Amino acid sequence: MCSYITERIAVCGSAKGAAGWMAVDTATIYFDHPYHAPLDHSLNIDFVNAAEGAPTRVAVELSAASARALVEKILAALEQGERAHGEV
Repeated sequence: MCSYITERIAVCGSAKGAAGWMAVDTATIYFDHPYHAPLDHSLNIDFVNAAEGAPTRVAVELSAASARALVEKILAALEQGERAHGEV
């Protein structure tokens, strides 16, 4: 059964896809069946440039444990980087 649990957020950044680097302005996060990862369910993140649509999509499928660990490491890196650069 599909959960259709989806969150969307505006982001400011870049991603590297098949055609090279591109601007991304939207991230869609959802917990559902993966397309490729060998998991029953995964945390999926799609980064896109909304103006350019699906061809600019960069996708990630992670196990729940990997997604949680990634969140922890992202927060740790942000804290360390902001402290090191005086941005806290």
